[in-house]
Amino acid sequence: MQQLLRVHAFRWWYRLASYLAWRKHRSGPTGSPLTIATANGELSARTYIGPRGNERPLLVYFHGGGWLIGDLNSHDYCCRALARHTGCSVVAIDYRLAPEHPYPAAHDDCLAATHWLAESLPSLPPCDGSLVIAGDSAGGNLAVCSALEADDRASKKIAGVLSIYPVTDYYDADFGSYTERATGQMLTRDLMQWFWDSYLAGTRPEDAMRARPLLSDRLPQLPPLLLVTAERDPLRDEGAALAQRVRDAGVPVDYSHYGDAEHGFACSEGETPDFLAFVDQVNAWLAGLSPR
Repeated sequence: MQQLLRVHAFRWWYRLASYLAWRKHRSGPTGSPLTIATANGELSARTYIGPRGNERPLLVYFHGGGWLIGDLNSHDYCCRALARHTGCSVVAIDYRLAPEHPYPAAHDDCLAATHWLAESLPSLPPCDGSLVIAGDSAGGNLAVCSALEADDRASKKIAGVLSIYPVTDYYDADFGSYTERATGQMLTRDLMQWFWDSYLAGTRPEDAMRARPLLSDRLPQLPPLLLVTAERDPLRDEGAALAQRVRDAGVPVDYSHYGDAEHGFACSEGETPDFLAFVDQVNAWLAGLSPR
């Protein structure tokens, strides 16, 4: 009971913090509800029609929040801004959250949503017939993992993966940033460890390889990757490590490190200079993609 109360308090705080950060930058297309049918039940989603949708991939967005917090509302203004600045139509996915739905529920839902969207493109908001799978933090993990697990039919529709300061491995992997950036910013080492432990809910890390893309032997199968990291972030080093391993696997990688930024800068702080630099980078990367 105490665990659930803590989770619900964090969820409430996350939605409020997002509203406060974006309240001066709320322009962009209003989201419309969408329901996605999966083997585990219906998923709620929200669509945003981009002003250049016909020319660009459909951006499928998995929100962050450590697989425990975050929802369509916490990332509503972020998705509006992405649609406005990139011109892409966006579909945000409301996957199941722990601790009510522990591992691998979030990974199952995001993979199922990827397959459904790939099959349903003609009936979705305008796009060029391809997908970009995107997400921040735990959502950045889900984006990479969904692309790694997508079946052949869906993979052919995925033009790229946008992974924003992602979780890429379990917290015992001995990355220096877990020590150097343990405190001093919103996402701390202790909070990240709580997210992991709550999501795994007793599953051993070695039995949760679907959530550890850094160790995947399928990295050569990824489409082009855009990955960004932030300096003030315990996830800094594992994100950089994934970018390097994907590059070593022969996949085109566009990697940038934001040296003055904190975890959350791309979706939880409003239209800061770092956010605007980030969307410029996304636009340049999108311009170089082509349907697979």
